[in-house]
Amino acid sequence: MRSCAATARHRTQTARARARKATLPHTGLHYRILHTSLMQTAPPPHWIDSNAALAAWIARQPGQGIVALDTEFMRTNTFAPILALVQLNLGGETALIDAPNLGAHDALAVRLRDPANLCVMHSASEDIEALVGIVPEGPARLFDTQIAAALAGLGFGLSYQKLVSNLFGVDLAKSETRSDWLQRPLNAAQLDYAAQDVVWLPQIHAQLADALATLGRSEWLAEDCRRMIERVRNVAPDLQPQRALRQASDWPRANQIMLRRLLLWRESAARRFDKPRSWLLDDAHALDLAMKIPANEAELFERSKGLRALRSPQRDELFAVLHAPQDETDAATAPIPAPPTLAERKILTAMKEAVATIAGHLDLPEGLLCPRRHLETLLTDRTWPAALEGWRKPLLFDALNAKLV
Repeated sequence: MRSCAATARHRTQTARARARKATLPHTGLHYRILHTSLMQTAPPPHWIDSNAALAAWIARQPGQGIVALDTEFMRTNTFAPILALVQLNLGGETALIDAPNLGAHDALAVRLRDPANLCVMHSASEDIEALVGIVPEGPARLFDTQIAAALAGLGFGLSYQKLVSNLFGVDLAKSETRSDWLQRPLNAAQLDYAAQDVVWLPQIHAQLADALATLGRSEWLAEDCRRMIERVRNVAPDLQPQRALRQASDWPRANQIMLRRLLLWRESAARRFDKPRSWLLDDAHALDLAMKIPANEAELFERSKGLRALRSPQRDELFAVLHAPQDETDAATAPIPAPPTLAERKILTAMKEAVATIAGHLDLPEGLLCPRRHLETLLTDRTWPAALEGWRKPLLFDALNAKLV
């Protein structure tokens, strides 16, 4: 009986040629002419600035099927993203939704939560976070075209523009990537850029869904998309954030406790004041303050200059945190893992080589199959990472655990 890895490898080897045959010709001249003509005749997008207009527009579209969706949001000086624009493509019609004016987006929420619909997005994690105010549970079903492209062997982390270029031979503008999407009115270039972000999604979905079905990887994508939604929906603060700052692994326990206390305060304050974490307390200042606690508020003021969101009220809070007596929360501080030893580095290298071998057989990007951070977690904790459950586990479990012996 074949192992799961061998079975998947065989399926990939026998199906890969058919999948590529179905995919790669789409970059040819015939498709380039077809889709360029389509773009020239496509109707302009609808501008929607009220819930009534949104409900009326959605009611005119097919009730079930593909919901191609993208967002534009701003996150330059806040902790949470500010939703500025929602782009929709339903049944070939495109709409640009003036998100700040709509609030709840009730009709859209109903459409996204209906499991009869498939929400198609590209690199969706940040967009799903931006949509939390509309669909806190996330879309009922998601097809992320960036992950799908990687699973289909087209490349890891492809941008939307690159994917459109590879599949259809069309070059999309990138000039508005860093635009101010909260300004009104949006200029013509912004409107065109925003509309293009959903115009191609249904066609991308069609090509990639066929390729994944041929490779037997449709459920792999569905699983990764479900996990993405769950991760965004249940984003809880890390209760042991100090473990990420391994440069403090040799510190006395009291200083590690203080470092954790500062990082937990930073997370709480960033959420409460809606400011970027680093504007309140960046890692360098946290390490400095945890190693040598300022004796008074004047010293804290001098040593925390340059932190843009650390005003008097926040500084008062921080000083109180620095000088509070230890409690039960502090007692739960986990030690910071030490950097890997020479022997552990050799094990990590061996695990990376095992991942590379398996990824090569499956024509998968190594970073999609098993990111390095999961190998480091497995090496440090000696427990199987939750992120490697599902379709990855039968492919990787035996090979990686063999390197830990």
